[in-house]
Order: sequence, then C-alpha cells, then structure tokens
Amino acid sequence: MRMARYVIYKETLVDFKDHFWTFLGSFAGIALIGFLNNNQFSETDSVFLIGSFGASSVLIYGIVNSPLAQPRNLIGGHLICAIVGVTVHKIFPGEIWLASAFAVSLSIVFMQITKTLHPPGGATALIANIGSEKITSLGYLYVISPVLTGVLILLVVALVVNNMSKNRHYPKNKNWYKVWARRYR
Repeated sequence: MRMARYVIYKETLVDFKDHFWTFLGSFAGIALIGFLNNNQFSETDSVFLIGSFGASSVLIYGIVNSPLAQPRNLIGGHLICAIVGVTVHKIFPGEIWLASAFAVSLSIVFMQITKTLHPPGGATALIANIGSEKITSLGYLYVISPVLTGVLILLVVALVVNNMSKNRHYPKNKNWYKVWARRYR
C-alpha cells in the first residue's frame, strides 16, 4: 500500500510552471497556424490545421526532452510521411482503405530507416489519403503547405517558448541542425 501511494503520488505531482509553458507553447503554435488559415481560407475549411499538429504539440511542448519531439524528428517525420501519403494516394486513388494502410505502414518504416520517428507523422500520411477534397486535391503541394509551413511554425514557437524557462531546454541537443546536416551530406 505504501509503495502504491508513492507511485501514484509521484506520478501525479503537479508542476504548474511546466504546465504554464506547455499551455503557452501549444496555444501559440496552434493559434498561429489557425490565424494564418483564417486569412487564407474560409472558416469551414481548415486546410492548415491538420490533426497531426495537435499530436505534435503534445510532444514538442509537453515532453520536450523526448527523442520523438526533437526538431529532426518533427520536421523529418512529417515531411517523409506527407510525401509517402501523397504518393500512395496517387497510386491507389479510389481505394481509401488500402491507400491508408499502405501510407501509414510505409511511413513508419521510412521514419525508422531515416531515424526521424515522430508518431504524429503517421497521421500526416493518413490525412493525405482520408482528408477532405481540398486536402487530397493539393497533391504534393500538401507537403509544402500545410505540412512544412505548419511544422516550421510549431518548431519556431517551440524554440522560443521552451527556452524561456530555466527548467526547459529545447532542443535537447543544441547543435541538432549540425548533426542533421552532417548525417545527410
């Protein structure tokens, strides 16, 4: 009983400062994408606000030290999955169930191969196949906008907000861009 209380208590400790920064980052990132969306499209057509950005926000603002939340994974995971998703949709345009399964499965494998695993990327690939007509008609433009532009907005906000607190440091490796560039030369 004593051990159970310790585990439950330890797992439910509340750090209000950390919650504040998590809220501020996720709110600013999603709000900025939504604001840009409202200026480009009608309110009923949220092309820039794809569901996988919500899941990415959980990682990059809520679990900042996770390897899955690092910039390499955030950018690479989404871009790889968007490319795979669009490509699979072009190969199997009328078979949503087949295209969806292929897109997600191939995306996971390509993220593993490139060491850019970012779980929300699977949703990015899926959205390329099951999204609205507006999304699916974008073709490879889907990779540039909304995916790349949205991911870059989330990243910039994460770099700013997550480093405003003394207790949070993002990215985990401050030279992430050098490591990424060196790996792909």
